[in-house]
Amino acid sequence: MKFGAMLFQRRGEDLAANTKLAEELGFESVWMGEHIAFPYEFKSRYPGTADGKPPVRPDIHLPDPLIVFAYLASITTRIRFGTGVYVLPLRNPFAVAKAVATLDQLSNGRFIFGIGVGWLKEEFEYVGMNWEDRALRSNEYMKLLTALWSQERPTFKGKTIAAEGFYFNPKTVQQPHPPFVIGGHGEASYKRAARLADGFYITAQDMDDARQQIKRLREVERGYDRAKPLEITIGAGPITVDTVKQFEDLGVERIMPGRELVSRDSLGALRNFHDRVLSKLR
Repeated sequence: MKFGAMLFQRRGEDLAANTKLAEELGFESVWMGEHIAFPYEFKSRYPGTADGKPPVRPDIHLPDPLIVFAYLASITTRIRFGTGVYVLPLRNPFAVAKAVATLDQLSNGRFIFGIGVGWLKEEFEYVGMNWEDRALRSNEYMKLLTALWSQERPTFKGKTIAAEGFYFNPKTVQQPHPPFVIGGHGEASYKRAARLADGFYITAQDMDDARQQIKRLREVERGYDRAKPLEITIGAGPITVDTVKQFEDLGVERIMPGRELVSRDSLGALRNFHDRVLSKLR
């Protein structure tokens, strides 16, 4: 089992200290959520909670994860960096391709690209991006990114984007692309992952919820010609040695502990999780 830790800290020195300690304690990866802007009051319904309310305040401090990860890559050697998740259709895909390729080079192939189509309509309106075709654009952007990162002379033609007649460098260290991990809720996201991705990021309310989501994801996955099963990452909590074993039995390969790592004493929370769980699994 691999373990990832979400980074919630606001300052560079806090991000650095937490990432260094996570690497020292044996965490496989650190992750950051991503949004460009939040409204004063949420009108869109968040699909990951029963009441539709997102588990964040609208004035939360959210730095750009790609820039943060480039900084953290320079002070670490093993730990990986994942977006949980990056709202791909909010942006120009060529700019995203350049930033991700640069990060993957600087980190020597330690980036995991967690991607979502977005749930916050207001955010798309702020930046002037179309809301209605965001899923189609996300699908095509993933194919375009792969072409830009892996082909000497990239060529792609879709319904929303096309590319040809130019060189694109640098390429990613990981070929043909860093691992794509789809985050989302429901059938459309399961199908997107089965067609285009390497993994799926599930946010579970409890063990029964996790069991149901994984069961349906595997059912959808069997309808596609895949070389290997999707790697399942799950965000849940609280995590104990027993729940780790239950998740292993469900085929989960990476666990993201939930609120138990959110603390004013974030370094202490990481050490506590290590002593309570990680140290007992090794």
